[in-house]
Amino acid sequence: MWTNFPLWPERASTMAGNVDALYIFLLLICGLMTVLVSTAVIVFAVKYRKRLGHRAHQIEGSLGLEITWSVIPLFAFFTFFAWGAVIYFQERTPPRDSMEVYTVAKQWMWKFEHPEGAREINALHVPTNRNVKVIMTSQDVIHSFFVPAFRIKQDVLPGRYTIAWFRATKPGTYHLFCAEYCGTQHSGMTGDVVVMEPAQYEAWLAGGSTGAPLPVTGQGLFNQLGCSTCHQIDGRGRGPSLAGVFGNKVSLEDGRSVTADENYVRESIISPGTKIVVGYKPIMPTFQGLISDDQLNALVAYVKSISQQQPGQPAGSEATAGTQTKSQQVH
Repeated sequence: MWTNFPLWPERASTMAGNVDALYIFLLLICGLMTVLVSTAVIVFAVKYRKRLGHRAHQIEGSLGLEITWSVIPLFAFFTFFAWGAVIYFQERTPPRDSMEVYTVAKQWMWKFEHPEGAREINALHVPTNRNVKVIMTSQDVIHSFFVPAFRIKQDVLPGRYTIAWFRATKPGTYHLFCAEYCGTQHSGMTGDVVVMEPAQYEAWLAGGSTGAPLPVTGQGLFNQLGCSTCHQIDGRGRGPSLAGVFGNKVSLEDGRSVTADENYVRESIISPGTKIVVGYKPIMPTFQGLISDDQLNALVAYVKSISQQQPGQPAGSEATAGTQTKSQQVH
């Protein structure tokens, strides 16, 4: 219906239809209320206009009428809220089987890195009908990841990760914009999301120049920076083992319990004294300013890759996605 309508972006993701339906519903309700109120104003203005020999009289209120015009708008607003909340939680909850792409935004470009090691600038290649989780951070100021055809928009903040996800349904090339003013060349910070059939995507991935997979790069950095000295897989180091940490609860020295997600791992590297794990001393040095955002991404990917690895397993053993019932701990 809306394919050739110039002011309506193409729908190319599983979430686009829900977002459009809510938007249309909002327009219809607001339009209906506008017509009703405008009609009432015109009718009463004409009916009770100033005329010779006619004077207005005080009209006493009606409890039933007041309840009606209070309850009906309240019901409409709660409908907006409930529908919007469902869409919000859907957009903020990536499926567990999502393919992950790490993203670094900077003036004036988007840098993407696939788990297999493929790197792109201002272009993101993804397969159709596969959940894609974009893990984003900014190298300088606040940016915003906006793909109109997917109906997704997520601010990208310096110093932490934000998450967006989508499932593209139609092959094609779709515009990517920065939707947060980020400086003089903000309008030029654009890119493309290239959606391909799965077979074409695999061919593109195999045919491009790729580096080492992110977890492998992260493992090299982990050893190079001396992290493996304290965070031994068998749990005998001065720091806790990282095997099985990601996605689980971590008990802190101050009595709190937090989930070890991407931001927790990042903060533990950049500002290790912020959250101290119970049973360990705050002896880990900060790596603030010593490693780049790309290196942080690799380290986070490595920690996630050993999320299924239990203490006692040899380092580098293959890990699968998922969470463990036994909570582990990390600085």
